[in-house]
Amino acid sequence: MMSADAPSATTELAVSGMTCNNCARKVTGILQGFPGVATASVSLPEESARIRWQTATQPDLAPLLAALNAAGFAAKALDTNAPKRSPKLGGWAVNLILGVPATLVLMLGEWAFSLGETRWFAWVSFTLAGAVQIFAGARFYRGAWAQFKARSSNMDTLVALGSTTAFGYSAWAFLAGWPGHLYFMEAASIITLISVGHWIEARVSEKAASSLKALMTLAPETARRLESRAPKAKPTSASFNLLNSSFKATTPAATEWVEVEIPVAQLWVGDRVVLRPGDRVPVDGEVVEGESAVDEAMLTGESNPVEKSVQSLLYAGTTNLNGRLVMRVTATGESTALAHIIAAVQRAQNSRAEIQRLGDRVSNVFVPIVALVALGTALWWGLAFEHAKQLTTTLAPFLWHAHPPASPLAAAVIAAAAVLIVACPCAMGLATPAAIMAAANAAARRGILIRDGVALEKAGKITAVIFDKTGTLTSGELAFTGPWTPEGSKDSAAMAYEMVASLTKFSNHPVSKAFAGLTQVPLKFESAQEIAGAGIEAQWRDGHGEMKKLRFGSLNWLQRSAIVMPVSVEQFELWKNEGASLVGLAVDEKLAAVFAVRDWIKKDVFKVVQSLRRGGLKAFLLTGDNRIAAAKIAREAGIPPENVFAEVRPEQKAEFVKQLQKRGERVAFVGDGINDAPALTQADLGIAVSRASDVAREAADIILLKSEIEAVPESLGLARAALRTIKQNLFWAFFYNVASIPLAALGFMSPVLCAAAMGFSDLVVIGNALRLRSWKSK
Repeated sequence: MMSADAPSATTELAVSGMTCNNCARKVTGILQGFPGVATASVSLPEESARIRWQTATQPDLAPLLAALNAAGFAAKALDTNAPKRSPKLGGWAVNLILGVPATLVLMLGEWAFSLGETRWFAWVSFTLAGAVQIFAGARFYRGAWAQFKARSSNMDTLVALGSTTAFGYSAWAFLAGWPGHLYFMEAASIITLISVGHWIEARVSEKAASSLKALMTLAPETARRLESRAPKAKPTSASFNLLNSSFKATTPAATEWVEVEIPVAQLWVGDRVVLRPGDRVPVDGEVVEGESAVDEAMLTGESNPVEKSVQSLLYAGTTNLNGRLVMRVTATGESTALAHIIAAVQRAQNSRAEIQRLGDRVSNVFVPIVALVALGTALWWGLAFEHAKQLTTTLAPFLWHAHPPASPLAAAVIAAAAVLIVACPCAMGLATPAAIMAAANAAARRGILIRDGVALEKAGKITAVIFDKTGTLTSGELAFTGPWTPEGSKDSAAMAYEMVASLTKFSNHPVSKAFAGLTQVPLKFESAQEIAGAGIEAQWRDGHGEMKKLRFGSLNWLQRSAIVMPVSVEQFELWKNEGASLVGLAVDEKLAAVFAVRDWIKKDVFKVVQSLRRGGLKAFLLTGDNRIAAAKIAREAGIPPENVFAEVRPEQKAEFVKQLQKRGERVAFVGDGINDAPALTQADLGIAVSRASDVAREAADIILLKSEIEAVPESLGLARAALRTIKQNLFWAFFYNVASIPLAALGFMSPVLCAAAMGFSDLVVIGNALRLRSWKSK
């Protein structure tokens, strides 16, 4: 059994049968959904996949390979130590090297030199087209056969049927001496042009995945681990001769630490690693020695280096800039922040948005329908040749002049082949995932993690944004004033400091952090617990052995807990008028002290809110703080007074979100604390800010790695742009197929033109999605 802290294993697979990005996406989905797989990435050009297994998982490849095989993709494990081959033309090398020259010769012979009717050139055409069909077409035939065995069909099915139809008819006519035009050039062109299109598509798609690849290569492959080596004891000056034997006294020497370069996979939690200037951090850790500045731009989008010293946290993939650091490893493998980010980006890329369901439903039945349309086209041209020709002639003045074959049989074969080729549903299948991939990568570069395609789609439809106050609109770096005590004595104030400082060590709430450093020797409690959205309570035995119940939290909570409150205190009113929040300490049923806590609004909050409002979004402030403090922050943020709701408990926040949704609003909630989790879950879109708690991050759809909230309008704007791109892609894909299939059936598009049009449609969809990479917030 592997330890929980064991480094995660990786597996390299060779995967055959992938001919387009839809195939690669399908393979990725199978791998990503397999039990024990942490992350999976698929390279279409290299026909390979890289799997990183979850910690404590014993990789079992047999069922994984069986699942891929059942889906029509043959796979086998690769030796990770063997040198990787990366052919210049990717997986389409044979098709391009053989197909392009052969197709050019056939085109020149028929179009430039008019050799199509000569017998010797017919033999040349038969030979070249046959070679293209056998060797370059093998990839499509293998894919079609694998899909057939899996009782499925895809683009390979249509290409194999179309090219075989054209070549088979031409071979039969040539060998039988049948008069008329031969379509060897068309058969070769189908395979060649589609191969060229897929090669370009693969290269263009790599750009869409560049951000993810950059993330996956951030962490170095080796690290300098500090290892202890006990040196030999050094002799002292004292020595004597015993029985003619020489003896020298020795003294123990200090432990010697040496740097040993090892693979990162061999690092364990607790190891110490040396970072020199320029080194990338291999895993997550904590600085135990040294000071330096670290570049965290690739993880958070922050351009300014972050100063690091003892106890500062370091993250895998960041770069040490100008000082020597020694770090203690705190997380490895998929437990690192970088691994979580990679997993989030991959999850977003491989997910399906709701809008994609329409495209998926159409694609699932598209190939059988196209096959039936092609059969109907063949029967129409073959059995009603004159009628088909007359209709084409009638429509020619409105379109362009078509040149269908002279014989019914040839016309039936070529028109059917054209329908099969032009109708390949690649563009339809790529419309949504291409946009999601580009948007997820563009967001990751900006320090924005989008959970999945559904979250991206929801973000594009938001009409209202609700902000939490503390830690979201405000810095969360709180300062306190006080205390006020009923006795007004220094002793009572000192005792209040000690109690509050001891209690707040049990909480990570921003208010607690303001008090937690007041004492070095905290009191000991029998029990202590945090009440979400209210405060902390504990059982404490005083110096006389009496058990006391301590509570520290909001005055409203203390009042609900039957703590007696003073009727009117002038100091309280002064603090409230200054926008401070009041928190109190109670011992048993008596109020012992009251503190005023102040927070400061983050920079550029006003610009963020105004940007959202200019985009047609409504901004709300929802906080558990008092009304005066909430109103003060709202004024500075530019949130309308009628949209400010204060003194709201955690469960009420979720209820408020629900009420807005009932009014027809699509709500985004922006928060960072444990008490925000219910509202983040209830909202249509949950957004967790930089220092959010783990609970808040788990409940959120979007996580902002940046420390400031200007990423909120940026993330929503990018989501809107992505949703708009998805709709544009789906429109183009449907329009292309709706328009091109009738044109091919009527004889207005030859198989060569259809092959070029199919590849062009894929490039239009991918190119449109790639525009998201350069999207800029207005």
